[in-house]
Amino acid sequence: MSFIEPITLSLRGVTLVPLGLQHEGGLRTAAADGELWRLRVTSVPEPEQTRQYIEDALAARAAGHRFAFAVTDAASGTVLGSTSFHDILPAVKRVEIGYTWYAKSAQRSHVNSTCKLLMMTHAFETLGCHVVGWRTDNFNFASQAAIERLGARQDGIIRGHALRRDGTIRDTVMYSMRSGEWPEARAQLLYMLDKPRE
Repeated sequence: MSFIEPITLSLRGVTLVPLGLQHEGGLRTAAADGELWRLRVTSVPEPEQTRQYIEDALAARAAGHRFAFAVTDAASGTVLGSTSFHDILPAVKRVEIGYTWYAKSAQRSHVNSTCKLLMMTHAFETLGCHVVGWRTDNFNFASQAAIERLGARQDGIIRGHALRRDGTIRDTVMYSMRSGEWPEARAQLLYMLDKPRE
């Protein structure tokens, strides 16, 4: 039995379903909304690499260190993007949330906050995680701001940590949240989601 069993999570019109090959067309369309693969600080697949992206995610799931979801619109089933639990460490009850990206039309909406609420609730309240982590490119300032809005704390920066798609080497900014910090973070997330958007 793996630490993360296949599950569908749904809230506020957003549904996370285990990523599979049936999502290839939807992922390709979502990535094309904004040509997201052109962003040097994300992991969005190029159109012709979408199937390989899914196959890699499924292999990582079989190996037990990543569980990828397709982010979908609950009403229409339209694929809005993808997100994952990764660097899964059952022995210390720690997961990270990442490999996250959304179609341009779903950005700056309630989708990301809803996905994080679903995943953090599952991690802390169902899986019993002690820590949830995040990591991001040192130049992905939007991602850093979004992680900090969740209430996560910066652990530090790993210098010269990973290759970007353009061949440059990135520094990685690491964040985490402990289980004792979750109730306050959950209350803040719900408050932000309930606030009317200007």
